[in-house]
Amino acid sequence: MVDVIAALTLVPARELSERVSMAAAIAAIQETLRSGFDPEYDLPRTIEDVPGGQLLLMPAAVGGAVGQKLASVAPGNPARGLERIQAVYVLLDGDTLTPTALIDGTALTSLRTPAVSAAAADPLARPDAGDLVIFGSGPQAVRHVEAIAAIRPLRTVRMIGRDDTRARAAVEAARAFAPDADLAVGTAADVRSADLIVCATTASTPLFPAALVRDDATIIAIGSHEPDRTELDPALLGRSQVVVESRRVARTEAGDVIGAIAAGMLSPADLITMHELFTGAVAPATDRPRIVKTCGMGWQDLAVARLAV
Repeated sequence: MVDVIAALTLVPARELSERVSMAAAIAAIQETLRSGFDPEYDLPRTIEDVPGGQLLLMPAAVGGAVGQKLASVAPGNPARGLERIQAVYVLLDGDTLTPTALIDGTALTSLRTPAVSAAAADPLARPDAGDLVIFGSGPQAVRHVEAIAAIRPLRTVRMIGRDDTRARAAVEAARAFAPDADLAVGTAADVRSADLIVCATTASTPLFPAALVRDDATIIAIGSHEPDRTELDPALLGRSQVVVESRRVARTEAGDVIGAIAAGMLSPADLITMHELFTGAVAPATDRPRIVKTCGMGWQDLAVARLAV
């Protein structure tokens, strides 16, 4: 009998960052989408409520590879000094389904989430975009500076958080990824001058008025996969080109999309999928804001996890 555990390649958090760069992760996401893969047909994930939060089971089978992530979402963890989202990832042989690698899923999520954001924002953002505003001061906020810096030279970065001390710490952590940019703690008023906006919070109400957003701005909203939480003003979705991973996921999990549809500001038919964007079926808008709204899907983890081995 084969000892499956002994045969596994173990990829801890530090080693994942050594094996897979942000630029490589972004490229892997884009290549998966350009190859014709349609996230609409990704294997569905399961979300179960448990004491303390949620469990997420996220399988995927793409391009001959198979993987499974087990993630937990514990809203109380930041107060304990722990990550809100923790996970382990199992990579399997595509033919035999034998487990081949065990990867730190928390580190994988921390890498692939901003990689997906940057991958989708790349064809949408203006070539000269470089003034970034980020709502949030956690690990995802910092890593989104890294990801956006991988696709555009950043001139200014303003990071906005509810806790000023954490926001200042996030600014200092982000300096490593944008050493030539002007980084500082900001306010919502900075949205007026931003051509790149990232929302990486757990907010349940809009973070800023739609009227502040320029017509040439690209907005990324990653905060939640819960249908009752929103980071964006429904009026902003109504005046923007809205790009989602899949219509199925967006209409059941993306609170920003669900809220805008309920408010009559957006129609399901208005949604653009990443598949349509990357296969050229729909061109990026040039006369209005562009929004990327993600909830996280299994194919994204698998595309990046494959690079680790």
